[in-house]
Amino acid sequence: MANQSRRDFMRNSLLGVAALPLGAGILSKQAFAQTLPRLDPNDEQAQALNYVEVAEDASDHPAFEAGEYCDNCMFFDSGTEGCQLFPQNSVEPRGWCQSWAPMD
Repeated sequence: MANQSRRDFMRNSLLGVAALPLGAGILSKQAFAQTLPRLDPNDEQAQALNYVEVAEDASDHPAFEAGEYCDNCMFFDSGTEGCQLFPQNSVEPRGWCQSWAPMD
């Protein structure tokens, strides 16, 4: 009986150790998402792509169409509010830039 408990303990310990990297990855992604700074519309790259924090502010841009927002763009990551075009920053979900593309 003591050997069975020892085996269970060892198996459970190994499973717990094996799961640590997965848990650490999830936690670090959440921590990273919370610290991702918001994109400044005056940033050089933001200006190059005509990024605005309120999509309607771009209504005079020829590429803008009503209903286009960062949060329904294929480049948007809802988990981090990040954008693949601005990987070091988060963006306003109701923002817009001229690279907006529909989700697949």
